[in-house]
Amino acid sequence: MVINADWVRLLVVCLVLTAGAGAVLHFGGLASPRPVVRAALRAAVQLAAVSAVIAAVLASLPLTAAFLLLMAVIATGTSAARAKTGRRGWWVAVAILAGTAPTIVILLVSGLVPVRGIALVPVGGILVGGAMTATTLSVRRALDTLRDRHGEYEAALALGFTEPVAVRELVRRPAAEALLPALDQTRTVGLVTLPGAFVGMLLGGAPVWQAGALQLVVLLGLLLVEATAIAVVVELVARGFVRRGSQEGDVRLT
Repeated sequence: MVINADWVRLLVVCLVLTAGAGAVLHFGGLASPRPVVRAALRAAVQLAAVSAVIAAVLASLPLTAAFLLLMAVIATGTSAARAKTGRRGWWVAVAILAGTAPTIVILLVSGLVPVRGIALVPVGGILVGGAMTATTLSVRRALDTLRDRHGEYEAALALGFTEPVAVRELVRRPAAEALLPALDQTRTVGLVTLPGAFVGMLLGGAPVWQAGALQLVVLLGLLLVEATAIAVVVELVARGFVRRGSQEGDVRLT
């Protein structure tokens, strides 16, 4: 059996990068390196599985829709687990879908994204991933604030504020910080970062202007998706639909 040199290089680089990340966490006293190793192994297995079925998915619109739905389900589970919301965690699906679904519809109706799997899967994945990140960060910030400033919450109730109003006043600004990564990425695109949609289209042979136009649309779509997710999170927390489970939400890499 002949081993391709490119595969050997790929394996070596992946091992070096994973070991480097784990070593930094260990020797920096930040965390155990095990989560990095597990994440790397999961990424390798998942990408191999997706690579095996992606051709069939991209060739069928029903399979493409099912794949996007699977993305949303996994994003919901990941966000709920990271925020440690317990049995109420599936409410975060509302935040993830509230901005993602309308944004995808806007892109399809406008014709900027064709109704084809090859376009829907990557763009949809980017939007769902952004919604997941914003939801996770905003839920954690909101629930941490509600815990740490419980005295202010009780004082607001004593002054006659209803529970939703009191919670909103406390968690809005901390939750809004979840939008900072998307804002910074949009502000610095082309100067600091060259995101995946832009690079992917260039590698696929698309004109530079077309790649730039699509990337702009994706970035602005991400802002809409993430801003909506954060706003919905604030309402879910304010109305008591999302609360922390029995475990505290301390930062752990799992």
